[in-house]
Amino acid sequence: MKLFFKEKPKSTAAGLLTEFFGEAQSWRDTNDVLEPLVELIRLIRPLKIKKVQSVDLQEIISFLKQNYSCRKQLSIYLKEILKDRKFNKILSDAAILQDVDFIFEVKKRIFAKFLPYQPQKDTLEYVLNQVFYLANDGIWINRIPLNQLAELYDLLKFNSIYDSMESNSALSELLIAEHLLIQRISGRAMETDVIKMVPEFDDLESPFSAFEKELYLIEERIRTSDKHYITSDDLSFSQLLVLQKQCEGFVEKAFHNSSKYGISLRVNQNLLKIRQQLVRLNFLISLLTVDTEKDKKNNGIALALQLVKYNCYKNNVRKFIAESTQLISYEITQHTAKTGEHYITENRAEYFKMFKTALGGGFIVGILCVIKVLLSKVDTSFFGHAFLYSMNYAFGFITIYLLGYTLATKQPAMTASALIRALEEGVGQEGKGAQKHKAFAVLFARVFRSQFIAFVGNVIMAFPVSLLGIWLIDYFLHYNIAATKWESLLIDLSPIHSLAIFHAAIAGMFLFLSGIISGSVANRDKHNQVYFRITEHPFLKRNFGKIRTVKLAKLYEKRWAGIISNFWFGVFMGSTASIGLFLGLNLDVRHITFGSGNLALALYGANYKVSTSMLFWGIFGIGIIGLVNFIVSFSLSLGLAFRSRAISLFELRFVTISIWNHFKSKPLSFFFPTEKKAHKLKVDKHINL
Repeated sequence: MKLFFKEKPKSTAAGLLTEFFGEAQSWRDTNDVLEPLVELIRLIRPLKIKKVQSVDLQEIISFLKQNYSCRKQLSIYLKEILKDRKFNKILSDAAILQDVDFIFEVKKRIFAKFLPYQPQKDTLEYVLNQVFYLANDGIWINRIPLNQLAELYDLLKFNSIYDSMESNSALSELLIAEHLLIQRISGRAMETDVIKMVPEFDDLESPFSAFEKELYLIEERIRTSDKHYITSDDLSFSQLLVLQKQCEGFVEKAFHNSSKYGISLRVNQNLLKIRQQLVRLNFLISLLTVDTEKDKKNNGIALALQLVKYNCYKNNVRKFIAESTQLISYEITQHTAKTGEHYITENRAEYFKMFKTALGGGFIVGILCVIKVLLSKVDTSFFGHAFLYSMNYAFGFITIYLLGYTLATKQPAMTASALIRALEEGVGQEGKGAQKHKAFAVLFARVFRSQFIAFVGNVIMAFPVSLLGIWLIDYFLHYNIAATKWESLLIDLSPIHSLAIFHAAIAGMFLFLSGIISGSVANRDKHNQVYFRITEHPFLKRNFGKIRTVKLAKLYEKRWAGIISNFWFGVFMGSTASIGLFLGLNLDVRHITFGSGNLALALYGANYKVSTSMLFWGIFGIGIIGLVNFIVSFSLSLGLAFRSRAISLFELRFVTISIWNHFKSKPLSFFFPTEKKAHKLKVDKHINL
């Protein structure tokens, strides 16, 4: 690749400037008028941008000071390139959401990464695309010292952006961009789905309309005055800033209300676009004020830097996805946090209650294991087996959920968000960080022991139930359903004879996805007011009565998200192997509880004639599968919870140390609760209250 894309050797600044802008003035004879500028920027651009703290232009400045001819020609060249170039589109559009359709926006930006959109050649955007074509150009150009930029500005005798109000002048383009932004903001803020998020503003005049009117008045004054700017102490400008704060308050209130009303991805994108446009508008209106002559120069430099930055970041995919998904992920994890609190045991009573519910979950799974082996006998297609297995898993998981039983490893996806609450308030606060990390470690110990007892309950019940099921079928029907499958059932549990660890990781990922689905459904229903709709449904009230309708609505609100989550978890678990066969890939899922049931079926199928080695690896494999299930689902959920609350993953380092220290001091707390500790916690809570 280096042979095809080998960079030209960098020349010196003096040599390059002399070549193009010396006495020969070769820039006038070039086929591509932008070539001198491209080469100059290539010379300035650092090779390793992330490691460079400052970009020094002193060599160029010194050369220009000593060479009047080069300085004059460079000034003429740059002014000719920039003359009458339109750039209002960069200010109004670049690096701002262009569509509220999330998938469309992602695809458009990715496509533009490989094949950038090229505007008309009379625009400044075209020049910037050709010169600053690397995405990280926006980083290093902001690392040039301001005093050096000011010195270059004076040396090259750039005109002030306030000198003219003619068409295509810098100030004219600036005002056009402001017009476009405020009109778009006002229109989008008036959409029904956006207004619904902020009922507090129902009886108030829209701050956006007032902001738009005030901005128009200021712009008209600027256009008609001789100075073409206002001062920062202007009363109208102060009023404009107040109205801008009210607009920002509107958006922040809408985001804040998402916890109360829920939020859809479309509404989130609308609000995010309004916020981005307000930020952009905030920068543009700051350029309308000038208090000293120095401000004119600084504003011109600031505008130039921002134009480059906006144009470089217009196709940034990572930042777009991060901004777009943060609030949605927060609302999803908020639901899972509330659900997850029920899966964290604190005292012995809760601990053994978890054990009992885990026994119930193991009982159901034991039956599912037997049914799956029976379904494998059905002569059907890959799709047929995928459907049958999926329905077996799905209805089994839904039954476990509705009966209040516990399926091991289902909790980590829920409990991760609850754990994050121990960090949220203390991160970054002096003196509180260590306490929060310690609180997280204590809570993690409770989560781990809750998961441990759920493992134990599931495993010790799934094994005998599966064994009893296969024995009953053999006793009454004289048919050992695992006689031909026992070897594969046993090998699939071994971490050294199969891809059990990889398959367990896949199951862990599906456990994480089921938690996401649960939170997503709950958030969507909240936003769409499904509970209220059911409660006030005229047909239901008339035929079932208001009390029963309310009960139905409460049942829906409490259970529906969990039902959908468990249904899709079953579909994921049941269809993976068939999809793997269809694609020719070794894909499957391994879950600790099903592993226990399958071990029982394998032993009976082999008439208990299993080598000690295979039995050992089968039992050991069950433990490894459970650990991988837990680690993968918990890690993914923890990562999402960190992301949704804008907490740096660097915090994990301190959290891990705190967990390890807690384990060394109280290892038993990771497996068993103590009544004394639980009682002390209750006393402490009572005192705090």
